[in-house]
Amino acid sequence: MTIALIWVARAAMAAPLLLFTSPADAREGDDGDRPTIQVTGHPDPEGLLPDQTAPKAVSAISADFIIKQAPTLNAFQLVNLLPGANVSSSDPYGLSATSSLTLRGLGQDQIGVLLEGAPQNDIGYYYAYPSQFADAENVRQIDLAQGSADIDAPVVAAAGGVLSLKLDDPKAERSALVNLSAGSYNERRLFARLDTGTLGASGMKAFVSYSNNRADNWRGAGYDKRQHVDAKLLHEWGAGNRASIAVSYNDAITSTYPSPTRADWQANGRGFNFDKDYSAGNTNYWRLYRGPFRSLYFAAPVHLNLNDRLTFDSTAYLQFGHGNSPYGTQLATTGNYLGTEELARPIALPGAVDGVATVLGNYTGKQVRLGDVGKLTFQAGVHRITAGLWLDYGTDRVTQSYTSINADGRPFDKWGYQDEAIHTADGRLLAYENQRTVTVTKGFFFADSIAVTPRLGVDIGFKGVNVLRRGRNYLPGPQSDVRRSSYAALPRAAVHYQLDDRQQLFANVTTNFRTPNEFTLYNSYYGGALVSQGTSGIKNEYSVSQELGYRYIGPSLSFSLTAFHYHFRNRQVGTVIDSGGALVNSTINAGSQTSYGLDGEIDYRPAKGVSIYVSGEYLHARLNDDLAVNGDYLPTRGKHAVSSPTFQFGAGSTYDDGRLFGSTALKYVGRQYATFMNDESIKGYATLDLSIGVHLAGLIDAQRMDVRLNAINVTNPHVLSGVQAISSNAVDSIGTNGTVIPGAAPTYYIGSGRAVVATLSRAF
Repeated sequence: MTIALIWVARAAMAAPLLLFTSPADAREGDDGDRPTIQVTGHPDPEGLLPDQTAPKAVSAISADFIIKQAPTLNAFQLVNLLPGANVSSSDPYGLSATSSLTLRGLGQDQIGVLLEGAPQNDIGYYYAYPSQFADAENVRQIDLAQGSADIDAPVVAAAGGVLSLKLDDPKAERSALVNLSAGSYNERRLFARLDTGTLGASGMKAFVSYSNNRADNWRGAGYDKRQHVDAKLLHEWGAGNRASIAVSYNDAITSTYPSPTRADWQANGRGFNFDKDYSAGNTNYWRLYRGPFRSLYFAAPVHLNLNDRLTFDSTAYLQFGHGNSPYGTQLATTGNYLGTEELARPIALPGAVDGVATVLGNYTGKQVRLGDVGKLTFQAGVHRITAGLWLDYGTDRVTQSYTSINADGRPFDKWGYQDEAIHTADGRLLAYENQRTVTVTKGFFFADSIAVTPRLGVDIGFKGVNVLRRGRNYLPGPQSDVRRSSYAALPRAAVHYQLDDRQQLFANVTTNFRTPNEFTLYNSYYGGALVSQGTSGIKNEYSVSQELGYRYIGPSLSFSLTAFHYHFRNRQVGTVIDSGGALVNSTINAGSQTSYGLDGEIDYRPAKGVSIYVSGEYLHARLNDDLAVNGDYLPTRGKHAVSSPTFQFGAGSTYDDGRLFGSTALKYVGRQYATFMNDESIKGYATLDLSIGVHLAGLIDAQRMDVRLNAINVTNPHVLSGVQAISSNAVDSIGTNGTVIPGAAPTYYIGSGRAVVATLSRAF
């Protein structure tokens, strides 16, 4: 495995707003296995709908749109207007991890995320956390492939598609950029970037940036802090050879916003929060729910032209992460268990009253992940043949322990370090969970892109992926070592036809799979008894999807329309469960599911500097099976899939006359069901963002200087914006075998409040 962080990258794409596919574009493009197609496009300076030529649905936003938005927004919030994207944000600034993204009704754990070609998802649970991604000022383009991942993408569990962030290249001339922001809820942000320019005769150039962001919670007590560093070193030489290394470091402590049931929401509304003040015995104090996390990502892509017919591409990556998702709970000095072992001697609990103390419950994770995906591409007449390998190794150390707190409610240690945690009388760590998982992923792929005629291209490909999980449960009990190995064969095919220099037709068939997350492997114990049986027997999800699409790219109007269809076996639906007080990501096997629908987007440019964008989606997602629950079956066949709104609509606009600029972003999301029985749902809602700004370059000097004002969620609707934890049924229901299946209340995200932020941007 090529893990050495050689600073070599794939060939650069063409300018993101020009629909011209050069040979380098074809290498970087979707699947790397389609013929070069020349399409006459348009230079859209507003960045709302960069042109596409891939034989699949792809939407994108570029830097020209991103720089008009609030600089605090994360990548999920930025793609909210795109077809199929349903974003639930718990805070207006995108700092909290309490948020979600679904695409075509498929959850965040079904969406692959890449930064400079390197995976950002948690390999154990498949989630990605947008507040850790690169700062918006450094992002050149965000691509959202709603239906499928490229054949060489180093992701699993990506039936919902792929969100790919491309960093800005370092500037050829030495320069600097400083952004200062201030806004609602005591928001304060500093961003500074330095570009070295070309470094002497080496030809290399680099940038490094730093940001510091702080904001009070918009509801309830508490505040969020985030420090972030991005850097990129680039070298280009010869005929298209390119080399880079990208680094992204994030250090944050963010609040968990509590998620209400519908009864909680009706009783408290936005007042459903953690307590501002601490009193003895209180487990709902806000300081017990602040999660610190540090992450460090390296990506080193490669592109080499070996000769005029053969190229080599490789992306090596390395990741580190450590953090805590804490909660408040209580412990007694006696009557405790470690796994199935009863502790005969009492434990020491500072501050205990009558043998009981309020403590910080820790859910800590320490991850290390490294890997490499490499491929060779050979042009042989009308065939462009690609073959490659993907290797990935990751470890995840999960511990659910406990830390004492001071008399004022502050934890002794917010990180959950073991040397500060509570131990048994004989010195062992007192833990509800204690395990280490190793995940090894091996994949190979082969593709042939055939230029049947100058207008017709046919792609065929095959990818084989093996995911091996092995781990150890360190708690006393019947379980020690665990192991699960899964292999999937993933064929695909696509057709692309160029009607003329402005119109394209495409169709594709792709396959995807995912193995259940690592949590399902391990036993859970409570009071010495087994309460959840770990298993390696849960079936893998496997899906087949089809798309049929049309694109038109004109001088003032561009649009695309894509019909899609999915069929799932053993649909793995992501949810959140309470495991000993910690909220843990888990999955439910919903059986077979069929989804189909229509995505569309239009970009109209009536005048220079003016762009009007409209997007929409119709989604029909239904369950094909009754749901197995406690030895019986709920009659769920034909019910709506959860978190799958039938209708979504987006409308945006931008204006820039060289002095004044601005943008609008309106999004409507329809009704979403929260249970498989469809007996509880949240109604549709709309949000509106506005921005206005002034270019000040030329008034002081020729350097870029902008002032802008962004209003986020202007209409400030009091709504539930998404489903956090789904349920099989909210009310008691009769199973098909006649038993009463008790209901359980789902929980929801509360839509964020209104915020206004002003930014001064100055280049040097």
